[in-house]
Amino acid sequence: MSDMAAVRPATSTPDADAGLDQRRRRRLALGMLAALLLGVAAGLATGSGGFSLRELWADLQGPDAQLLIGQIRAPRTLGALLVGALLGLSGAISQGLFRNPLADPYLLGCAAGAGLGVVVVLAAAALGGAVISLATVAWIERVGLVAAAFIGALAGVSLTLMLARGAAHTLRLLLAGVVVGVMLGAVSDLITVASPDALRGKQAFMLGSTSFLGWPALALLAAGLALLLALVRRFARALDALTLGEDSAASLGLHLASVRLALVLMLSLGTGLAVAQAGLVAFVGLVAPHLVRRAAPGSHAWLLVASAGMGAALLLGADVISRALIAPEELPVGVVTAVLGGIYLVWLLKQRTAS
Repeated sequence: MSDMAAVRPATSTPDADAGLDQRRRRRLALGMLAALLLGVAAGLATGSGGFSLRELWADLQGPDAQLLIGQIRAPRTLGALLVGALLGLSGAISQGLFRNPLADPYLLGCAAGAGLGVVVVLAAAALGGAVISLATVAWIERVGLVAAAFIGALAGVSLTLMLARGAAHTLRLLLAGVVVGVMLGAVSDLITVASPDALRGKQAFMLGSTSFLGWPALALLAAGLALLLALVRRFARALDALTLGEDSAASLGLHLASVRLALVLMLSLGTGLAVAQAGLVAFVGLVAPHLVRRAAPGSHAWLLVASAGMGAALLLGADVISRALIAPEELPVGVVTAVLGGIYLVWLLKQRTAS
């Protein structure tokens, strides 16, 4: 629970406290909705010349409106929203599963597996360029990267589950994820040493980008997000029980191994979808649940949905900044989220130290 929520008048009643928390949640929900609407408008208004409402109006009136707005800015903006929502939701699942506010969606080898999948495809394309046409190589890189990243992410998590012998023990699962991440990262580095041409593509993937998101990707992201939201709400009470400790959760009738396995699979699906489409975007999955708990704490039924909304707002804002700050050039969106997330965590650390 946040410091704000912990400090309450001694004369407050449970009904008054519940009413205060409800008002906070309502204000946060309205604030996130406003931020999302403003972020979408700002994304549509940010082009090669940076942020400009006048340029947006001129583009809407011009002959290339369908291309500039309908095929480039709109899918990129909405894609950033959906990727951020998936990362925020996955971060809330991860922190609830491990009962650790420092847990992020990439703990279980998902990021390392996705990176390895991308490197393998890039190295194969570079190697095959000598014997197949350049058009075929370009097609492999464009279509194969997304599939390879998703398959690699799921493979990394599967290897973690195998090494941990299932999801029965949280600590063993966490340690297995660290080991798998180091191992797959080392394999990826070895491949880039053998095939230097793959290094540039790997670096672009590791920094994160929303520039390649299109309408087909949005359909996949939206379907995945809708499925996960429906599933995680069924496990919200289980996450609430896990916060009480494993013994207390087991005494309430939870089959801990089955619950953890289901949560790991949902975490893997959400993270894999986001990483496959936008690369490794740092800190969104870690910071979004923190901000929700600090501003308007509540049960996991609220926290999971609100973290998705907060993640969407964070990545949407970071994407606009990455496109507008040094226009017509762009910063990798993962760099922007890393800087903003790092600043927030340093500020939070100073707040806790001062208190």
